[in-house]
Amino acid sequence: MHLVSRRLALGLAAIAAVVVRPRGARGQPLEPVDVELVLAADGSGSIDDDELRLQRQGYAEALVSADVLTAIRSGTIGAIAVVYVEWGGPHSQHVIADWQVIRDAATARAFGDQLTATPRAARGYNSISAAIDFSVGLIEANAYRGLRRVIDVSGDGPHIGGRPVEAARDDAVAKGMVINALAILRPGGSIAARAGQPLADHYREAVIGGPGAFVEIADESRSFAEAVRRKIVNEIA
Repeated sequence: MHLVSRRLALGLAAIAAVVVRPRGARGQPLEPVDVELVLAADGSGSIDDDELRLQRQGYAEALVSADVLTAIRSGTIGAIAVVYVEWGGPHSQHVIADWQVIRDAATARAFGDQLTATPRAARGYNSISAAIDFSVGLIEANAYRGLRRVIDVSGDGPHIGGRPVEAARDDAVAKGMVINALAILRPGGSIAARAGQPLADHYREAVIGGPGAFVEIADESRSFAEAVRRKIVNEIA
């Protein structure tokens, strides 16, 4: 199947997917939200402690920004459920800030405080497929019922280990989820994928999927928080 035809088929499958989750794992009714959002950030060996802090601060600042809070309030329900994950190798995915409903500045600030205070835990190198699979599991097991379900993958390098990332992407899309990506470009150049393929192109071809999926690009300068803000607004608006 040609790439365009395959993506069209996946998009139609996602639109047609009906998620029936009337109750959570403990039998409690699921809380309705506009979006169930997994922020899956690169915490692998290519990210040093300063870069990790930059990433976390970027997300924390974005969530309390006026644009993001306005987008949240303008939703049908006026609330989103968010979890922040850092990933490394095939067996290293860690929840840094657990699921929380964000509906105003106070709840956004509390979530940001949690993600900036938690010690790093991810190790190994770039299993994006494992990060996607882990994110799917978090969505399927949470206590929320979102109008949309989004996995937001950010990274500074290509998929390296674990099962094929395209397979993980396709499985998530078939369950009605959308995967977007943030390609982090380093001043000296990011790790290239597949025969020197630019990182953003790799993410477009192998990582993102579902209706309206997109790649945002950020660097390590002050524009990182701005790129994160733009991306989150697009995901929840």
